[in-house]
Amino acid sequence: MKTLFEKIWRKHVVDTLPDGTVQLYIDRLYCHEVTSPQAFAGLRTRGLKPFRPQQITCMPDHNIPTLEQDRPIEDAVSRNQVDTLKKNAADFGLTHYGLLHPKNGIIHVVGPENGLTQPGMTIVCGDSHTSTHGAMGAIAFGIGTSEVEMTLATQCLLQQKPETMRITVDGRLKPGVTAKDVALYLIRQMTTGGATGYFVEYAGETIRRMTMDERLTLCNLSIEMGARGGMIAPDDVTFAYLKDAEFAPKGDDWNRAVAYWCTLRTDDGAVFDREVSFRAEDIEPMITYGTNPGMGIGIGETIPTLESIDAAGRASFRKALDYMGFKAGEPIAGKPVDYVFLGSCTNGRIEDFRAFASVVKGKKKAAGVTAWLVPGSWAVEKQIRAGGIDRILAEAGFELRQPGCSACLAMNDDKVPAGRYAVSTSNRNFEGRQGPGARTLLAGPLVAAAAAVTGKITDPRIMG
Repeated sequence: MKTLFEKIWRKHVVDTLPDGTVQLYIDRLYCHEVTSPQAFAGLRTRGLKPFRPQQITCMPDHNIPTLEQDRPIEDAVSRNQVDTLKKNAADFGLTHYGLLHPKNGIIHVVGPENGLTQPGMTIVCGDSHTSTHGAMGAIAFGIGTSEVEMTLATQCLLQQKPETMRITVDGRLKPGVTAKDVALYLIRQMTTGGATGYFVEYAGETIRRMTMDERLTLCNLSIEMGARGGMIAPDDVTFAYLKDAEFAPKGDDWNRAVAYWCTLRTDDGAVFDREVSFRAEDIEPMITYGTNPGMGIGIGETIPTLESIDAAGRASFRKALDYMGFKAGEPIAGKPVDYVFLGSCTNGRIEDFRAFASVVKGKKKAAGVTAWLVPGSWAVEKQIRAGGIDRILAEAGFELRQPGCSACLAMNDDKVPAGRYAVSTSNRNFEGRQGPGARTLLAGPLVAAAAAVTGKITDPRIMG
């Protein structure tokens, strides 16, 4: 009896060293412009070429602008990184989806939607949020630059096998509660270090009811509670999502693939190193008040008091509140908002834009709010226009930008000014994450939309 993780892991073990370190075969390597330059330089120094170039996909996403992508990138560092990735891909014969390519976007959005990510795979990228791809029943995790080089050269990695954890969420989510809220709730309960050393499998009725977009959001945030990665067993939802994807198997190959994918589930009686359970009914729309993703509360709650914080964490708690300009014990609802960001590899998919549009339809953007609405890929942008969502957004006073990582992190032009408050659907709210001095409140697309039209933190469930 094996867990889902064990089934995929064992199938990819090439060799086991005397100390237990495993040589793990990697099915797909994703490369972006930030963590790959030194890896390619290492190949050149050693006179090596990628071992299996057909299993490597490159695209810029972190540093690219989200306006006027047809023009040269103004920032010299960003332009150099994007150009360097293009040259490296050309020099080594690798697939490259550059700016304005129909398949460009955030790599963790593009991979799944095009069928490059498939159940049963091992997938790595020099990016911690590679855990996103685990939503499709894959072992996916972030790696460092030296490991990117190792994978380029050998299509293998040396790894220690992580422990396994199953997080079960049963019951039905209440109206207005999204997958992002589930993730922020779990991180609050588990803490940002509660899953350290584990590979997490999400299970239960709540998870089975999630769409693929929702599952991708949930697995994306696994890393924020310390997990090595997160995954969900593939099922009919997964297969329907992949069926017509460009790189998914076709014809008889599809039938054989689905037959195998159906075996990728945890056996009854399989043992995890740790089991944790939660109820969906306990989850409310969430928002963070501090400077890590675990500092979250239900939108109707008050910021915790100092006395409710463990003594060891009080100094960092005070520091976080000082940075955010908040006071312990006060409500979060009603706090003014300067910026709203919809996008990132966490919430840049079509369902996120549909959710946002459902709240702002027939309303107007608050005059004092700057809103950045950034699709996760050109395919998402196409879906937005095909579904008329762009018209709803425009009528409400919002502008649709071009795909990219955007305001998730301060590596491009979309930076939140110091001292300003941003409700962001991205994945991290560390000090300066969205720009030096920026104050980030993480939330889902419904909470972000409510803030965008009211100019303050607002429970989306009270929006007419």
